[in-house]
Amino acid sequence: MIKTRITDFFGVDHPVVQGGLMWIARAELTAAVANAGGMGFMTALTYPDPEGLRAEIRRCRQMTDKPFGINLTFLPTLTPPDYPGYISVCIEEGIKFIETAGRNPEPYMDQIKSAGIKVLHKCTSVRHAVKAAKIGCDAIGIDGFEAAGHPGEDDVTSLILVPLARDAVDLPLIASGGFADGRGLAGALALGADGINMGTRFVATKEAPVHPNVKQAIIDRSERDTRLIMRSLRNTERVMQNTAVEKVLEIEQRAGDTLIEDLVPYVAGRVGKGMLEEGDMETGTLAAGQCMGLIRDIPTCRELLDRIVAEAEAVIREKYSQLS
Repeated sequence: MIKTRITDFFGVDHPVVQGGLMWIARAELTAAVANAGGMGFMTALTYPDPEGLRAEIRRCRQMTDKPFGINLTFLPTLTPPDYPGYISVCIEEGIKFIETAGRNPEPYMDQIKSAGIKVLHKCTSVRHAVKAAKIGCDAIGIDGFEAAGHPGEDDVTSLILVPLARDAVDLPLIASGGFADGRGLAGALALGADGINMGTRFVATKEAPVHPNVKQAIIDRSERDTRLIMRSLRNTERVMQNTAVEKVLEIEQRAGDTLIEDLVPYVAGRVGKGMLEEGDMETGTLAAGQCMGLIRDIPTCRELLDRIVAEAEAVIREKYSQLS
């Protein structure tokens, strides 16, 4: 069994985190990860209002008595979600961990920390990690360029970003971007991380509440089957290649400034949600990482975590025995 500052921090068995996945990180997946010994985060903005989140927290508690947390992503939007309301629900429901992402969580830190909730902030650069530590975050997630979703604008891979973040910040550190198996876990620990975050890998599990076509598409794709969209808006997102994504890239390559309104028919959340539910893999965008090339099956969360930890332990033992 691998024990690190992250297992101690969350009170879990394995240094593996299931990060927030919009529309996907719901009770059934997060509870399965928790019951398998990992740390799961449900995504608050999957629910249109704080009361929807409250109901899902209670549903998750019916499935597990293990620790789990809530992801809050602070997005640039004309009509901000009721972030204080979501935080209040977390406080009232006894949530102990919040994963923040997107914009700086500083405006909400007093409300979160006054309730004794620990904050894990996901960053895409060392400078953001240093800032997160400065404002009082308790742990850091660092996203390399390989990651699904929004990997930032610096294009620095996990191999470089993780050790740089470790050198800069003395907090529990979770590596994200490119991790899908035990070799990745062993490598992340060697680079200075205390654990790994996996998103794409957890979508291809039996408990993930998505259409079977989505899981099969992840298996069928390779490490070369992602694209970067919305670079023209400096809101880069790594997604699985499909017809809709090619249309987005075509629009972005036209002369003149791209407007978000031009892309909405393809990137809107409701379109992606429909794809996850109905399984038409050409209609919207699906955040997916380059680790798709490493994903070849659809296990249960317990099977996956047991395998990852066993593989990491074997790698570590083998390398240490070679040294001796």
